[in-house]
Parts: sequence; C-alpha cells; structure tokens
Amino acid sequence: MITGATKAKVDDVWQRMWEGGITNPQEVITQLTYLMFIRSLDDREFEVEQMEVVTGVAQEHIFPDEFRMKGSYIDGSELRWNVFKDFPPERMLTTVRDWVFPFIKTLHDDTPFARSMRDATFGINNPRTLQKAVSGIDSLMNDFADDMDDLGDLYEYMLSKLSTAGQNGQFRTPKHIRDMMVAMVDPRPGELICDPAMGTAGFLISAADWLRDNPAMDSEGWALFSGEADEKDSAGHVTRAGRHQFSGGETDQTMFRISAMNLLLHGIEQPDIRLIDSVSKQNTATSRFDLVLANPPFTGSVDAEDIAPSLKAICNSKQTELLFVALFLRMLKVGGRCACIVPNGVLFRTNSKAYRQLRQELVEHQQLRAIIYMPSGVFKPYSGVSTAVLVFTKTDAGGTDKVWLYNMEGDGYTPDDKRDADPEHNDIPDILDRWAHLGEEEQRDRKQKSFLVPKQEIVDNDYDFSFNKYVETEYERVEYPPTSEILNELDELNRQMADGLAELRAMLGGESND
Repeated sequence: MITGATKAKVDDVWQRMWEGGITNPQEVITQLTYLMFIRSLDDREFEVEQMEVVTGVAQEHIFPDEFRMKGSYIDGSELRWNVFKDFPPERMLTTVRDWVFPFIKTLHDDTPFARSMRDATFGINNPRTLQKAVSGIDSLMNDFADDMDDLGDLYEYMLSKLSTAGQNGQFRTPKHIRDMMVAMVDPRPGELICDPAMGTAGFLISAADWLRDNPAMDSEGWALFSGEADEKDSAGHVTRAGRHQFSGGETDQTMFRISAMNLLLHGIEQPDIRLIDSVSKQNTATSRFDLVLANPPFTGSVDAEDIAPSLKAICNSKQTELLFVALFLRMLKVGGRCACIVPNGVLFRTNSKAYRQLRQELVEHQQLRAIIYMPSGVFKPYSGVSTAVLVFTKTDAGGTDKVWLYNMEGDGYTPDDKRDADPEHNDIPDILDRWAHLGEEEQRDRKQKSFLVPKQEIVDNDYDFSFNKYVETEYERVEYPPTSEILNELDELNRQMADGLAELRAMLGGESND
C-alpha cells in the first residue's frame, strides 16, 4: 500500500513527463514502467554482488563486462542505473535509449518477458525529461527497496490516472488480500496454478512466495517452479518439454508487459502467460489446472458470438463477472480449487436468471466451501465496490455440505481513500485461524462474524448468498416507562410552555405601555 508522500512523488514524475511532451497517459505509464524495471535490475545485481561477498562463490550476473551491438560496444557498467543516473542529460539519453533499452530487450531470450518486449520502443527523447524522470524514480523506488511487490501498487496508482480507469472493473488486488486467499487454498508443490485475468500477476507472485516457504518443495517441485520440468506419460516418456507451474492470461498489452516484468523480478522466468481474452473462443484450456486464483473484471460484457460455448453451458450470460467464474470451473481439474473475488451482485442478484444459475451450479454440482464478505473499502481509492471471496472445489458431482460464511469488518487499513494502516481493525488473522479450525465453527451461533450454513438452508433461500439471509441479528431490549407516565410528562411540558408564553406576553405588554 503506497503512502500519500509516495503518491506525491509519482505525481511529480508524471508532471515532468507531461512537460516533456509525453501527454498520452498510457504512454507515460509504459515509459515509467520501463525505467522502474531498469532500476530494479540494478538492485538485483547489487544482491548478486553481495551474495558473492558473503559466500565467496561466483554468481551469475545480469550485466555483462561489455555489451556489443551492431559492431560497437559499451562497457557493461554503463548499463547500470547507479552509473548512468549521474551522467549529463545528453549522455544519459544516448546511453539509455541506444544501449540500456536494447540491452534489456535481449534479456531472458525466449521467455514471456522477451517476447513482450520485441516491439517495445523507448519513447523519451528529451534529455531533461529523462534526467528528471530518472531522478524522480530513483527517489520513488528507494521507498520500496524491501518489497518489489509495490511495483504493482505503483502501477495501479498510475493506472488510476487514466480517464478509463475502473470502467472495465480492473482493480489490482491488495497484497494482504491476495496473501489471505493464497493461504486459504494452500498451493502445493507440483500443482499447476493459473490466473486467467492476471493484471500485474500479483496472485501468481503471492502463490510463488507461498511455495518458496513450503518445506515440502523438492527437486521436482523446484524444476516445475522454474519451468524446467518435462511432461511425461505413464511410461516415463517426455511428451512436452518445459512444463509451466504458473499460467495466466491478460487482454491489455501494457498490463501484459508489466506482469512479465513483475514475474521476472520475482524469480519466475518461465511462466506460461499469454496475451489473450480468456473467456473467448481463443482460450481452449479445459480441466488443466489444480488451482485458480483470480480477481476478474467486475463489469463489462463480451460479444456473445465470441464467448466460448462451454461457458454458456455453465452460465448463459455476457457478463464478465459471471463468465469468468464459469471459466474457472472449466479450466480446473476435478479436485482443483479456486479462490476468486466477485462483486456482491453475484451473491444475490435475482433479476437475471444467469446469476442464480451460477450460484446453483456452485452449490449443486460443485463444492462451495466458503464466502468471505469484504468491506467496501478494500479497493479504495480506485473503487468503493463491495466484494466477496468465493472458495470452491471443482467436483462436477456436488459435495457442498455446509458453507462457511465470514463477515470481514476490517482488513487492517482504514476504509477511506487514504487507506492508512489500522492494525486494530484487521480480521484477516482471525479468518485464517478459524479457517484452519472449521470443526470449531459448528459451535458458533448466527450472531457472530462467522458460522456454517447447511446446504439445504441455502437451497431453501433460492441460492441467495447474502450474509444477511443467514445471520441472526440481536436486538437489544429497551424498557420504556408506561404510556400513561409519558403522557403525564408531555402534559407537564405543555403546561410549562404555556406558562412561559404567558409570562413573555405580559412582559411585552408592559414594554408597549411604557
């Protein structure tokens, strides 16, 4: 979560770009992202150098001793941010435009990042503009030296400046919410993980971080993690090289580049990410993944002719918020798990048959496990929309017994646009603790934040997932005095008022006689 001071720095850098003639907001975001990535590479190189000092073992470096291109070469040190940031403006522009940018396009050949950068161009041509942008980003990224996930937060803040921001329901999921969802579905070594609406790839990064901390990760797990594992048949023969643990889809070219950069910076060099409309006929993935984590677009619709027929069979709608949940079911293997965010309308809307159809599908044909109702401030300042987390398992044979409901009242941040830290109002630790001990939830009554609801009760409520349908509201009994006593008090008040008015008239009458 970025602070007001950091936002001010972003605003200042943004203004410098506009003053330099780059007035298209999308282009501003693109160019600033390139510079942030270049700065991040230098940070990673410092880490490599420190590791060599600590271990005394040679490490693989990012920057070469020299970089050759078209018969010329440059000393590799000049490609590094900490060196060229002190160059005079003209030399800095020549170095970054003609050497550094072409260099980063050669990194990690035959990776999603490299493919996303093939047609990328460096668009800053004013030396002073570049100097001010480099200076601003240097100060900006010093704020986040300990957490590169904030690269996504910075991008989301920049995205909020676009006039179209929010129209497609594209809001980056805050890291603490992603981490909560990841913990609830517990990614395991060897599982294939996907986010079909990946944005800046935050869910894939959170899942990767979870796996890194798993002591059960063995050599096979790490091979799949790095994209070096091969797919084999029952006889042990390789059927496909380079199996990918992390997969994703995104429709926006800029978002796609951001996700490729973000994954690379987090050590995921070989994800299977694609520039694709996941709910269209282009996406044919079926029964492939063990785990889906996603925050799909909340609004918008798709051309009916382009929707995959298999999705219409689950949910006959053009609404993306429904189509994506149907997509998750199609893409999961039987036994696969999903944690996804949906707008509250998905939980209770009854004016469209498709909404009820999807809820019935989750309850009757799959295993709906949990609904976490989140406060409306989670996505501020980008949106005040109310959302919930659905957790379910694909079975294609039912299995819903009891559904766990939790009414999250606070997520550790204030619910206003500032979103300041508020650790006293944070239900996430409690959510994870109760989720880990669901057996104890049987004892909870309906007056608390969480409880279990039998499937039949949901059916009887026509598959309405609203929390208020199931919570028991506790009314405090207030004792009032008898009606006769209240009337006597009113009579006394009226008498006092009449006496007061009479005295006032007498006083005014005396003044007129004077």
